[in-house]
Amino acid sequence: MLKKIKIPKQAGWLIPGLQVKRWFALIFAGTILMTIGILILFDLQPIYNTMQFISKIATKISTEWLAFGIVMIGAALFFKGWQKTNLSILDMEDDRNNDILLEHLYRRRKLNRGPRIVAVGGGTGLSMLLSGVKNITNNLTAVVTVGDDGGSSGRLREDLGILPPGDIRHCITALADDEDLVNKLFKYRFNNGEGLEGHSFGNLFITALCDITGDMVSAVRASSKVLSIRGRVLPATLDDMKLVAEMEDGRIIHGESNIPEAQGKIKRLFTEPNDCKALAEVIDAIKNAELIILGPGSLYTSVIPNLLIKEISQEISKSKAKKIYVCNIMTQPGETDNYKASDHLKALIQHAGSNNIVDAVLVNDYLPENLADKYKEANSFPVEVDSAEIKKMGIKVFARKLIQDSKEGLVRHSSTRVARALFYWFKKFGK
Repeated sequence: MLKKIKIPKQAGWLIPGLQVKRWFALIFAGTILMTIGILILFDLQPIYNTMQFISKIATKISTEWLAFGIVMIGAALFFKGWQKTNLSILDMEDDRNNDILLEHLYRRRKLNRGPRIVAVGGGTGLSMLLSGVKNITNNLTAVVTVGDDGGSSGRLREDLGILPPGDIRHCITALADDEDLVNKLFKYRFNNGEGLEGHSFGNLFITALCDITGDMVSAVRASSKVLSIRGRVLPATLDDMKLVAEMEDGRIIHGESNIPEAQGKIKRLFTEPNDCKALAEVIDAIKNAELIILGPGSLYTSVIPNLLIKEISQEISKSKAKKIYVCNIMTQPGETDNYKASDHLKALIQHAGSNNIVDAVLVNDYLPENLADKYKEANSFPVEVDSAEIKKMGIKVFARKLIQDSKEGLVRHSSTRVARALFYWFKKFGK
């Protein structure tokens, strides 16, 4: 096993893609030329004397080692002086600010050249995905469902008539630079206080911005600037979209939060109103995308609701981008009981009204031997990957280990592994 090599912090300035080294070289060359010019101005005597001095030292020390030592000392002094000059100008003296500057340069130069990715979904599945993909590209657009009607989001939606902020909050948190701090802040829930109890700070923050800026899109844009997020987050629609499910036994279930509780098989999902209009920025993002990712997340209450907006599903179908669905690892009680991977895909295709909605499916190919008992107790089981059936549908299967390592036998997506798998597939098969 290879040992990890610890790289000095100062070496971070030499990371490929920062477009800094070329300016080092230019300044260095300019310094040399100015030095030579000054020495010529003094009739070359300093050069002659210097060379005489070096020749005397060279008789005692190897010329190669002497030259190497002089070059290294000069380069170190030059580099340190250049760095300190720039950091002083930018008022960034401590190491932490130095790291921030490096991160900023890396993002601008490297991540800005990343692929144009559109991720479609909602809930914790989409936020998990964004947390990993933000390290691949800054050209990232999250299209978020707005059908949530439960918990704090549902109350704000009902009381204030705004789009539910919950899923949008999760995505903003995932894309923030300081994800841990923003996550703690946005997840903070008030335990008491009339009208405040049960609400999360993040939902109230977005709601306040919505009131200040006039609409949810402007609020999300403003919060993105405040929190310096990578990429952007867009609601799928600004219409007051509510989910309705028709069950196989004929029941009609209204409301996203009620659908999983209905304890039946979903025949089809639709919206009220049934003609919700897609946000124009969402359509533009899909048109310009190189890679479109669907899922992971609750199939019927996070992923499919976006496809029920006809403009979105039609634009994805027409898109020349590569399209991949990240399949859930476990079945979800009340939504995908007994579903195989092909059943997930069939549901997507049925509700999108197009066979061209997905090119490949990313599936997990590893499960812990000690799978936690809590899944069986909740009637949640591993999704069977029926590759033969999927291939009959003209869809490719791409299998990788996608879960976090867990001694407790828990099954959770690893944002890093999912992002790496998606990027690998895109680079190898997506061109």
